Amino acid sequence: MPSAEHLFFALWPPEETRGALVALQRDLPADGRATHPLDIHLTLVFMGHLAAGARACAERVAEGVRAAPFDLAIDQVGYWVRPHILWGGPATTPAPLARLVKDLQDGLARCGLEPERRPYAAHVTLYRKARPASFRPLDRPIPWPVREFVLARSGRAPQAPRYEILRRWPLAATDPCPEPPGVG
Repeated sequence: MPSAEHLFFALWPPEETRGALVALQRDLPADGRATHPLDIHLTLVFMGHLAAGARACAERVAEGVRAAPFDLAIDQVGYWVRPHILWGGPATTPAPLARLVKDLQDGLARCGLEPERRPYAAHVTLYRKARPASFRPLDRPIPWPVREFVLARSGRAPQAPRYEILRRWPLAATDPCPEPPGVG
């Protein structure tokens, strides 16, 4: 695996959500480098370069995640000064999203991967190397039905799209009290 290749768990938007995010991107008075439409995603956990054994452990963690589908709303636009990033995201991180991130981080810690030290900030990068912009709520939130999460990699393509989805895991409603075999 090339050293520039990095792995991360993410939410990838369905087509309708992607289209709404691209429309938002076009409507923003921004300069900078727009995220390619096929690269738009919301990172759950960034892992960086992983050796084969660590990657296998990370995939086992993902297979063990039990989370129900949920809905996310992208309802604000903001700007981070230091990385010069213009982003869209939820005003508050929904509990199911926070739980999914925590479950992944806890599992990855058992694989020997240290979790991010900064608090989790759910966001979609719309522009990089952007000039400063002010925070603002969106007039119409962008709905994002979350039904799966993915393992993706970056660093393989010199031009956009730069990210590739390697695996997908569906979110499924969990039954807290399954019936024993032969009952029902």
